[in-house]
Amino acid sequence: MSMSSFAAIFLSVGAAFSSVFAQQPDFELDTDWPKIPFGENWLTGGLGGMCIDNKDHVYLLNRQNVVPADLDGARLAPPVIELNPQGEVVRGWGDPKVIGPRLHDCHVEDDGSIWILAAGTGYIQKYSGDGSKLLMQIGQSGMFDSSDGTRNGSPLNSNEAQFFLPSALDVDESSGDIYVADGELPGGNSRVAVLTQDGKFLRQWSLFRTESDKDIIPLPHCLRLSNDGQVYVCDRQADRIQVFDKQGNFIKNIFVKFSSLSPSDNRTSGNRGSAVVLGFSADQEQRYMFVVNQNSVTIDVLERQSGQKVSSFGSGPGRYPGQFTLPHGIGVDSLGNVYIAEQEGRRIQKYSLIQ
Repeated sequence: MSMSSFAAIFLSVGAAFSSVFAQQPDFELDTDWPKIPFGENWLTGGLGGMCIDNKDHVYLLNRQNVVPADLDGARLAPPVIELNPQGEVVRGWGDPKVIGPRLHDCHVEDDGSIWILAAGTGYIQKYSGDGSKLLMQIGQSGMFDSSDGTRNGSPLNSNEAQFFLPSALDVDESSGDIYVADGELPGGNSRVAVLTQDGKFLRQWSLFRTESDKDIIPLPHCLRLSNDGQVYVCDRQADRIQVFDKQGNFIKNIFVKFSSLSPSDNRTSGNRGSAVVLGFSADQEQRYMFVVNQNSVTIDVLERQSGQKVSSFGSGPGRYPGQFTLPHGIGVDSLGNVYIAEQEGRRIQKYSLIQ
């Protein structure tokens, strides 16, 4: 085949793929994914997060908080579980004592190495793709960026490569810089920190506040970099996504709303967050965002540039297929399929893009 013929085919496929996103994307639940039984009769606890590599392998972060009696009929799944595109387990690995508590986010580099972030710590870690080697740790174990170095100290938000309850990370492919959302819970830090690829501190910024919303606790719960160089951060307590440039200059708010379907008298309502984690559509322009809305317990589809909600998918709270129980992780593969990891549901579900 000539180079010109190959180029023509490549452009044709690319155009067809882009045309899928010229309209509002639609999805259908793939009930055959993942393949069960899981690994060696593995039992998962809450799935705190997930990520996808450039081969469309899916990595699950298993918190291992299972019901002990269930282990009579199963084996405890390891902290990190890798699945192939068919939903079959490739491997599982990880020492929970080394990785740390409350697994929350991950990111796979082009070379297959994987960043793992445990929110109950003061550090982030990078492993070889098979988990056999810890390649790098940024931040000291047993230390927090606090007034006394402990979990009980006051947050410092210092100009140091040490963290205090980090929640999410992403890597700028153009520079190798590492962006960390640092501050999952009240009492920890409340910033976005930027580091060089070898772990040196560069800069930081806080979530944007005005006089009218200054009392909303700044908790940066998710962070993703878009292809056009913007930083999207989940401002969980404010039910919105804040967009910055890479230097931390505020660009805009994207509000994610919800309406309660049941009366809210005499019960707590709307405190889980409408903007918890997010992923971008697979087209180069990333026309859409998929946002985990824990208040409505659905996945909201937003136009990325305008922030306008165009649709949602998922059947609300529950444990039946297509429903969610505290969804907490999201990923999009190269074909545009969306994966949802559940913390309380302790499972992952795949929604296939309808071509």
